[in-house]
Amino acid sequence: MFGNSNGGLWELITASLADEGRGEIVDYHAISGGSINSAYRATTESGDHLFVKTNHANGLAMFEAEFDGLNELADAEAIRVPRPIATGSGAGRAWFVSEYIRIGRGRGDSAAEMGRQMAALHRKTADRFGWFRDNTIGTTPQPNAQTSNWVNFYRDQRLGFQLELAGHNGFGGALLRNGERLLSDLDRFFSSYTPEPSLLHGDLWGGNHAFDENGAPVIFDPAVYYGDREADIAMTELFGGFGSDFYDAYNESWPLDEGYRVRKTLYNLYHILNHANLFGGGYASQASSMIDMLLSEASFERI
Repeated sequence: MFGNSNGGLWELITASLADEGRGEIVDYHAISGGSINSAYRATTESGDHLFVKTNHANGLAMFEAEFDGLNELADAEAIRVPRPIATGSGAGRAWFVSEYIRIGRGRGDSAAEMGRQMAALHRKTADRFGWFRDNTIGTTPQPNAQTSNWVNFYRDQRLGFQLELAGHNGFGGALLRNGERLLSDLDRFFSSYTPEPSLLHGDLWGGNHAFDENGAPVIFDPAVYYGDREADIAMTELFGGFGSDFYDAYNESWPLDEGYRVRKTLYNLYHILNHANLFGGGYASQASSMIDMLLSEASFERI
């Protein structure tokens, strides 16, 4: 069926789809799918299209966590996500298969619709912060041990975890010293604010959302957990890609607390530290500047 050097892999993927009642893959071609995985649009014998991505065999746990995360988001019935179909490994590779969503252009009201839908997603809550399993943020492990205390969760499993990685990766000096000071002052950012455990996408930058062929919002490539909803909204501001209609509609549906203007830097620090650990470069300096700003805010304000 497949005549190239990857034929054994695709036969295994086809077999995994048969277990899910899907037809045989008869064709595939590479598409853009980010920097972490190889991505493909596959066609089955019935003419259906599927999205397939592959990675080294040790990427299976990452794909399994994504599979569970997409199901968690889908079960909220708030915003469209690709329905996962299968994961597996063999022939030295791991794979992930989901429905293939044709990406189109947003309508005039699509950004506002996404704002409302994200507010609806965040209204799905749990008893504790975290999730039933660990996952990844990019390729970095993301621990999600469940706890009823948000400050402890964010201190230990988000900022503290990334700062420890930074130390192992050779970053030291002011970044780690001031980072430890920030961890000890973390309570100050929540003196008058008590978040509830909302279902989060977890990695909501502009590249992880789109609109389908009908203009409906779609989110994908999640790093799911239950946490403060401000963390999702903060990341939408980190690299851009979300317009004012999105924020206006979100706030109309569920207004953000006044202290968000400061805490958004606290939440985006996690992602900048992760980028420093993944890519180095100027991200460590950016993280240090963010920590300095947060320490200044913690010294002078009740948030």
